[in-house]
Amino acid sequence: MEQQIFTNEVILSWLQYYAKNTTLDLEHVKIIDITKKNKNVIPTVEAHKTTLVFTNAGIDDIFYRLWNAGLGECNVWYNEGSDPSGEILNQKVKDMIDRGINASAGMLIINPNARNTAKIGLSNEMFERGSIRYVGSEIRAIILNKMMVAPQDDICVIGGESIAIEAALMAPEGTVIAVEYSRQDRATLEDNVAHFDLHNIKIIDHIDADSMKDCPVPSLVFLVASASTDQELTYLTGINPNINVVIYTLDFKVAAGIANTLQDLGLTDIDTIQVSVSKLGSNNTFKQEPAPWIITARTRS
Repeated sequence: MEQQIFTNEVILSWLQYYAKNTTLDLEHVKIIDITKKNKNVIPTVEAHKTTLVFTNAGIDDIFYRLWNAGLGECNVWYNEGSDPSGEILNQKVKDMIDRGINASAGMLIINPNARNTAKIGLSNEMFERGSIRYVGSEIRAIILNKMMVAPQDDICVIGGESIAIEAALMAPEGTVIAVEYSRQDRATLEDNVAHFDLHNIKIIDHIDADSMKDCPVPSLVFLVASASTDQELTYLTGINPNINVVIYTLDFKVAAGIANTLQDLGLTDIDTIQVSVSKLGSNNTFKQEPAPWIITARTRS
C-alpha cells in the first residue's frame, strides 16, 4: 500500500476536524508522524496530554503496545476513514488492543496522567535483565547531564546500554547509534529497545567506515573506555572534528592520560570529575559504590 504523505495542509485539516468535533484543548497538542523513521510513539504519549499521531494502515499492534506500556486508560479519538470527515469515535486504549490501523489517518491520543518532565536516571529495575550490569541510576543521571542531549542530536553510544536507552528517549528527533561488541549485550540491548518501544536506535557491533556508512554523523559520543577507545575516537573525530565527547572509566591511569589523547585529536574544553555514591544499608552503614571518572571534551561554539 502506498504511504500517504502528511503535508502541512493534511495536518491542518486533521487539526480542524478534531477542533470542530471535540471539546479538546488543542493548544498544546504534540504532533508525531510515525510514517517517518525513528519516531517513538510510547514515550511521546507518556510525556504529552494530547498527541496527534499520523500513521499508515497495516500496523496491527499499536494499541496493544500502548496498553502493554501502561497506557490503557488513555482515550483515542479517531474515525474509520483516511480523510478528516465523517463520524468521530472515541474509545480507551485498553478496549482497542485487538485492533490495528486500517487506514492512513490521524488519531488523537489523550493521556490525562502525562508528565511533561524529563526522565533522567531511570531506576535499573525499569530495564530488561540480561547479560548487562547497569551503572547506578545516580551515576547515569550525572553522565546524561554531562552529555547535554538535545532533541535532534545524533549520538554514538559505545558500551553504554542504559545510556543508549535514555539518550534515545531524550533525543526523539535524532538517532542513537549503539555500539555493542558482545553478542549477549547486543541481545539484551535489543530486548530493552523492544521494551521501551524505541525506533531511533541503530545497533552495530563495531566502529569503522563500513559499519557506519548508513548512520548519521554523530555530534556527540559517549563511550566506556576500553582497549579500542583511541581507535574509536580517531575515527569519530575524523568524520566530525567538532564532535563532543563524554568518557566513563574506573581506571585512574586512563582518566589521567586521556586528556593528552583528546588534545592530540584537536578537542578542547577538557574536564575530568570523579563521582562517588554511597548508599545506606540495612545495618545503618554506608556502602560506597564504584567511583568512576567522567571526562568531557566539548568543542567551542
